Amino acid sequence: MSQPDTKQRILNAAEHHFARNGYHATSLRSITAAAKVNLAAVNYHFGSKEALLEAVIDHRLTPLNEARLGQLERLLKQAEQVGEVPCCRDILRTFIEPTLRLRQQGSDAEDFIALIGRMLAEPRGVAMAIFMRHMEPLLNRLFQALELSLSGVSRQALFWRVHFTIGSLSHLMRCHERYAIVPEGVSIDIPVVDLVEHFLDFAVAGMEARK
Repeated sequence: MSQPDTKQRILNAAEHHFARNGYHATSLRSITAAAKVNLAAVNYHFGSKEALLEAVIDHRLTPLNEARLGQLERLLKQAEQVGEVPCCRDILRTFIEPTLRLRQQGSDAEDFIALIGRMLAEPRGVAMAIFMRHMEPLLNRLFQALELSLSGVSRQALFWRVHFTIGSLSHLMRCHERYAIVPEGVSIDIPVVDLVEHFLDFAVAGMEARK
């Protein structure tokens, strides 16, 4: 198997160190040492530490967002063609399912999941600003689709329900099984397809709740 090229080695090392130590506590020296490259290689491929962080986020998040948005747009187009309004569950599935399937990637996705968790825990940092810039178009489109589906829910209430749903998803992604407090007789070793349905049961109940 061929070794990752220089740029990819830098991305891998940066993702790992940013995830474990945070953006500000990670030095370019630690990244170059892990990637076995010199500082000139980082400057050549990325230009700056902040640009490197953006490249790390873009490398993982752009394909994920493209998958989520692609599913959502196909759903909306199909509903429009038959003159129907897509249901809340189907809309949420386009966001939830691709996200939870990251868990199937095992160790390859662990650093990225940890990095997102750290960014969400440090909401005023440069990492969060980059993350939200990448997420804003998708989240706006998701909100528009849910407005269409849940026309009886006010925009104010819908905002908070979406906020709570994304918060629950973030918790699920960040709290790995080995840290869960599991009651006797309960199994957390379930297929992703079942986990998606459990999550949707919970989220849809909240999204569609009547006041």
